[in-house]
Amino acid sequence: MRLSEFWIAVTDEFGDVYGRALTHDLVLSEVGGHTAEQAIKRGVQPREIWLALCRATDVPETRWYGAGVREPKG
Repeated sequence: MRLSEFWIAVTDEFGDVYGRALTHDLVLSEVGGHTAEQAIKRGVQPREIWLALCRATDVPETRWYGAGVREPKG
């Protein structure tokens, strides 16, 4: 997952404003007790952050879309 795909996934799932608030404020124990933004700056892979964010916010696995990749059509 690329960083750009991470931000698309965040916006698609949470909306722009709430998604930015989550990535700025929510501490994710799965990525070393950092927020998503801090984890990005520390070099944690976007896929790992996305999955941690999904688990921490109880996003159903059916909406993880293979870690940020949009659901296949058809």
